[in-house]
Parts: sequence; structure tokens; C-alpha cells
Amino acid sequence: MLAVVETGGKQYKVKENDIIEVEKLDSPEGVSITLDKVLFVDTGSEHLIGSPYLTSARVIAKVLQHFKGEKIRVFKYRAKKNYRRRKGHRQQLTRLLIEKIEIGGD
Repeated sequence: MLAVVETGGKQYKVKENDIIEVEKLDSPEGVSITLDKVLFVDTGSEHLIGSPYLTSARVIAKVLQHFKGEKIRVFKYRAKKNYRRRKGHRQQLTRLLIEKIEIGGD
């Protein structure tokens, strides 16, 4: 079974027992959470497409870890103007284990 879920403004294609990294969620480590914004489900025999979301489907995930992503360096400059700016950023991320994809009756 395959599903497409939305969290943090991004969409992720997930299967059961997948591990994904999403933008930080406000849930403690070790807790199971429900992702309700399911856009698409493929059960193998049928395809369910939401408009925009499926109200009968949900994905159960377990929060494994909160961590920081890799550092992104941003460098701006203007040629011949002696203008240089360097910035860095590390995004806060959450690692999720997809436990179950559930489909209820509509």
C-alpha cells in the first residue's frame, strides 16, 4: 500500500515501515501521531484520489528523533561594489517511522 501525505507544506510518498524526514513537528519523541492530510492512496487493486484530501484515510507515524539538518550556506555579492554577505542556516527536522496506512469507509 502506498500513500501521498502532506506535512510542513511538502508532499511525501510513503509506504509502511518507511522512514522519512519532515520539518519539525511539535510532538515528543516516541509518540505516535496521525497525519490526516492524505492526498492519494494506492491499495494495489484501486487508487483513491482526494480533492484535495481523502477524509477517510490517515497515516499513523511514530516520532523517532528531532535533529538539525545539514548547514546551508548563502553567499551574496555584487561585483566591483565591495558588497559581500555570508549567512548559514540549519533546518530543524523530525524523523518519522510510518507504521500504518488506514482507510475507512466514506
